[in-house]
Amino acid sequence: MQRAVSTYLYVKERLHPGILDELVRAGAQAIEIFAARQHFDYANRKQHVKEIADWFKSTGIPLHSLHGPLYSDYDWGRTGSPPVNIASTDRSGRIDAMDEIKRAIEVAEHIPFRFLIQHIGNPNDSFDEKKFEAAMTCVEHLRAFAKPLGVRLLIENIPNELSTPERLVEFIKTMHFDDMGVCFDCGHANMMGAIPEAFEILKSHICSTHVHDNDKFKDSHLWPGAGTIDWKQTINLLRTAPQKPPLLLEIEGEEKKNPSEEVSATFRKLEEA
Repeated sequence: MQRAVSTYLYVKERLHPGILDELVRAGAQAIEIFAARQHFDYANRKQHVKEIADWFKSTGIPLHSLHGPLYSDYDWGRTGSPPVNIASTDRSGRIDAMDEIKRAIEVAEHIPFRFLIQHIGNPNDSFDEKKFEAAMTCVEHLRAFAKPLGVRLLIENIPNELSTPERLVEFIKTMHFDDMGVCFDCGHANMMGAIPEAFEILKSHICSTHVHDNDKFKDSHLWPGAGTIDWKQTINLLRTAPQKPPLLLEIEGEEKKNPSEEVSATFRKLEEA
């Protein structure tokens, strides 16, 4: 499996070429950028986007995916900014959410990438038919916007009742979009039940992954092995996914700590599993 890393590992810092160099030295063969404005200011095309685009052009490392924004501000909602939520039952909120996501998708004009990773709803949301239908309408609109830029939408299993494996399959089948897939988040699957069952339901739709660990109760994005996931079983399952997704680490890093050695060691441990 291809080795890939999300810049979520450095989400508390401004993304710069030095960080990307460090990830490549640690073994990353592809990158996912986490679109949080304090980390990657995707709307600042003349400076920040250009700086990162120049790095990708000069290195030839692919930008595998961009994680859709969760907030539109520069402080991750701490100042009262509402979440970017395509399942909102408030029409103006959905429009604002789509506008923000489209700003992120437009990064593809400067840095080509394959997939946009998109959440449906917020953590712990209960199921509501109106929310589900609202998300379908938004995804249809976003797909039409992204397709000419060469970007495919992947919906992620997150810990809420709108994004269970069964609901995601229902979502995809109802939309009738062959190019829409799933980003299989191992940590979230562990919290929502059991990884083998979730994988079996989503297997044919999985185009990418998020690899991290937890204790089944808190979405803590730990290094594999620091939680309760059976990684030998999980890696063997992921290797059978027909669309051959990458092994993409999405770890919550610590400020002012260089994690490159741990990235390298984690890839080795997972591949040996």
